[in-house]
Amino acid sequence: MTDDGTDLMTIGELARTTGLTVRTIRYWSDEGTLPPVTRSAGGYRLYDAGSVARLELIRTLRELGLGLDAVRRVLAGETTVAQVAAAHVSALDAQISSLRVTRAVLSTVARRGSTAEETTLMNKLARLSTAERRRIIEDFMAEVFAGIDTADPDIRTRLRFAAADLPDDPTSEQVDAWVELAELIQDPEFRVTMRRMIEFNAADRGADVPTSSSLWFVSRMVQLAGDALREGVDPDSPRAADIVRALIGDADPAVVLERLTAVANVRLARYRELSAIVNGLEPPSAHEEQFRWVVAALRARTAG
Repeated sequence: MTDDGTDLMTIGELARTTGLTVRTIRYWSDEGTLPPVTRSAGGYRLYDAGSVARLELIRTLRELGLGLDAVRRVLAGETTVAQVAAAHVSALDAQISSLRVTRAVLSTVARRGSTAEETTLMNKLARLSTAERRRIIEDFMAEVFAGIDTADPDIRTRLRFAAADLPDDPTSEQVDAWVELAELIQDPEFRVTMRRMIEFNAADRGADVPTSSSLWFVSRMVQLAGDALREGVDPDSPRAADIVRALIGDADPAVVLERLTAVANVRLARYRELSAIVNGLEPPSAHEEQFRWVVAALRARTAG
């Protein structure tokens, strides 16, 4: 209260009442968000109880991250707190998404020990627009399937799903996986490897040659090889020969072996793993032990 007996407060008294500093209150007053009710004979700014309530609202909105322009519009009645809050939520969502991208890129740089050039590339890949990311996927699909009209439609569908775009609200792990996946599917050597697998699939359609692109064959391989491993069956043994026949029928073991080793590429396995992460799925099991046993058994049948 001032010396004239009114309920008006000086800026110092207002600071003591609210716990804010004189400097902060003066700044907000200078910016027009907290104009003084009047001034004393000596020219000092004076505030009333309404100023205290206004100051508490300013402090709350500022602590929530709103800019002074938004605060001024709320106080002037040009917009409501709810409307400003909704706009601020959208801005925060964009900021959070950007921070996730930043965190993912920095985590990858730290893990890989990346050079400046690699860091720049990763940052660009992570910050591509949705349309730009989809162009990369479409370009990949067009090249690996070019001229292969007989490829299994299921393979094309699964491959497109695997090369999925980021979800609208990706985790840092998904952004990290997308960056690596984008690098992978733009690599000319990987595209050659993927195309070779698709060519095998196209050649095998209609032929009696089981491949690992067949879900039935993979399921059967895992089952039979798993049983053989549990029973301790040696891949070179006659019992293994029976298991191989049960798996591939009359197909040429050498041809099946070629197909299996074609899709056993480490980078193809990594492609499937990254795709699962981007899609928010559990990474698929590679069934490495079963696969190695079948390959060893096939090699034993083709040796010599």
